[in-house]
Amino acid sequence: MAPPARLFVALHPSAPLRVFLAELQTEIPRMQWAPPEQIHLTIRFIGEQPAAAHDTIADALRRVRVKPFMLGVEGIGGFPERGNWHVVWAGVGNGHPLLHQLRQQVDNALLAAGIQFELRPFVPHLTLGRCREAPAAMVRQWAKQHRDFEGPVWPVSSFALMASEPSPHGRIHRLIQEYPLT
Repeated sequence: MAPPARLFVALHPSAPLRVFLAELQTEIPRMQWAPPEQIHLTIRFIGEQPAAAHDTIADALRRVRVKPFMLGVEGIGGFPERGNWHVVWAGVGNGHPLLHQLRQQVDNALLAAGIQFELRPFVPHLTLGRCREAPAAMVRQWAKQHRDFEGPVWPVSSFALMASEPSPHGRIHRLIQEYPLT
């Protein structure tokens, strides 16, 4: 039997958008930029789940019904909101109403299937890098330089169940199942 896995539900930006976002990455000491193929927007972090729950989760997500939509990318931010950032991200403004509908339907499907997850406010964003060890002044300067950032609009036509797995170079994300928006 497969070991437990750290699962999440995500949107994958279009290839042109990933290239565009990767161009924001500049040389900052000890900054860990996300490889373009790993950039995603987390809809719901599910967390560590036993292998026995994976099929239940995959089946529950098949019940989600949201129409495809376009999503704009704008602004730079970071977490935590106060103090020195540990993560830098590109935002999606207020998001599209269908993005929030997707989040709600994913949550409802998981809860109906008896899947437990941590409740957190939804702050939709695309993680660009981790900067816990990077010089805070350089990160702030980078953010100031890109504060008016606006990326291309991105067609959202599917969402995915993903696993986050450790590797010697940080976590990598593996696709478990992709679901079309209909």
